[in-house]
Amino acid sequence: MRSEVFALFCGIAYLSLGLLGLHPVALTPPPLDAPPLEFTVLYGYLLGLFPVNLAHSAVHLAIGAWGVAAWRRVTNPRVFSAALAVVFGAFALLGLIPGLNTLFGMLPLHGHDVWLHGGTAALAAYFAWRPELSVEHRASTMSDRREKALPVANEQRRGHGDRRLPSTTEEM
Repeated sequence: MRSEVFALFCGIAYLSLGLLGLHPVALTPPPLDAPPLEFTVLYGYLLGLFPVNLAHSAVHLAIGAWGVAAWRRVTNPRVFSAALAVVFGAFALLGLIPGLNTLFGMLPLHGHDVWLHGGTAALAAYFAWRPELSVEHRASTMSDRREKALPVANEQRRGHGDRRLPSTTEEM
């Protein structure tokens, strides 16, 4: 898979998560032991698993839009993957630290968000820093069959060469 395709899949997934996080029907109330937030607009657990609020859904929408733009080559898809790896890796690490797992009360980064962000960061790092063969490099390493073609005699009726039969002029 190329980096552009990863950017498209990631963009569609995070656009979907961001839009789904804006619908109160998809949210369940947070449990009593959830870390408290200062920004509680649309705060809940998306599909009962991922803690989100309005700011978190906005971040998902922005990441998704950037992913689709990278797929369309508006921005570089490898830069998108590298930035996604760094930012989501930081989100995963912040979600593991008890005092910072709400990013100062603004974004809930705890619970299942840790492995979602960590997995996204690992995939993004793979697509950002893996070696990719360019089309020009692949084309230059292939042998040109025209260099190995033997001259053939012209056919009497149409003037095209016939490679199946040896030419009578070459045998002499």
